[in-house]
Amino acid sequence: MDKSAKLTEILIAICALILIGGALSLARSVFAPVAFALFIIGIVWPFQKRLQSSLPTAMAVAISVVGTAAVILAFGSLIAWAFSRVVRSVISDATRLQGIYAQTADWLETHGIVLAGLWAEHFNIPWLLRLLPELTSRFNSTATFLFVVLIYVILGLLEVDDVARKLAAGDARAFGHLLLAGSARTAAKLRRFMLVRTLMSLMTGALVWAFVAAMGLDLALEWGVIAFVLNYIPVIGPLIATIFPTLFAMAQFASWQIALIVFVCLNLIQFLVGSYLEPRVSGNALSMSPFIVLFAVFFWTFLWGIAGAFIGVPIVIAILTICEQHPSSRWVADLLGAPGDRTDETRAPLGRNRT
Repeated sequence: MDKSAKLTEILIAICALILIGGALSLARSVFAPVAFALFIIGIVWPFQKRLQSSLPTAMAVAISVVGTAAVILAFGSLIAWAFSRVVRSVISDATRLQGIYAQTADWLETHGIVLAGLWAEHFNIPWLLRLLPELTSRFNSTATFLFVVLIYVILGLLEVDDVARKLAAGDARAFGHLLLAGSARTAAKLRRFMLVRTLMSLMTGALVWAFVAAMGLDLALEWGVIAFVLNYIPVIGPLIATIFPTLFAMAQFASWQIALIVFVCLNLIQFLVGSYLEPRVSGNALSMSPFIVLFAVFFWTFLWGIAGAFIGVPIVIAILTICEQHPSSRWVADLLGAPGDRTDETRAPLGRNRT
């Protein structure tokens, strides 16, 4: 193949990726619930399969869906409880916070930084009046999104066995076996990803709670819960979980030295758990280039908002796992996936279920 033909193929591939990205963004209300549903099905399916061995399929699906809805509701309730407590604390202490803001603004003005104009321009009564309807709209759209996801989960759990049989017995049997092997391996990786992420999030939340309580910062339990929840969003979540308590410490203690101590220690906790313990617990099976993790979070957040932030890394895990299944695309997984040589298991023959 000459250079011009190869360059043409590369340009076509780039154009195709741009078109796919545009389609995913424009049709986010269609693709995002499907992606979330597939993610949930991959995690719930082993439990569903065990239930089907002793119960009718409809009853097993009902139990799986009710359990999934309960977990989502509990997770959402934790988020709402923690953030609402923080917001109520800020509102109840608004007078003192306004005084701290005025002192900070005066100090910054002496150094050539003017905040008063920015505050008056962006944080005023009309802005608050516009914010409340927007928050209500976001809540309604989130509830609708989760309802659609649950519908897809119900339909998907009912059809997993039928789809697997059709792929194994269809005319394109080789492709079917490849897709089945990739799907099974992807589901196993996603279950491991969620298990590791949950354990590390619990550890992060507990350490943040213990440290914040030892420092005497108010709402210690709430900050621990926020750190636990936001740790499910790589990169962005831990950053937010660090900045919020730091600002709160600065407001409560009126001391930038204490705020700096809180900021440094919280970052040490995030680094210890996220960069030291988590890679050793998850192993190479879930490791990716840090650049790819960061790109995945920002790219899918840009396409799908908060939903993309949560599911961006699992989507990349699925893509890399599928790429491992065929020699023509395995270089993508080798380039972007785990560092070092892959094990013999990863190089297993195509079509073999390696979970």
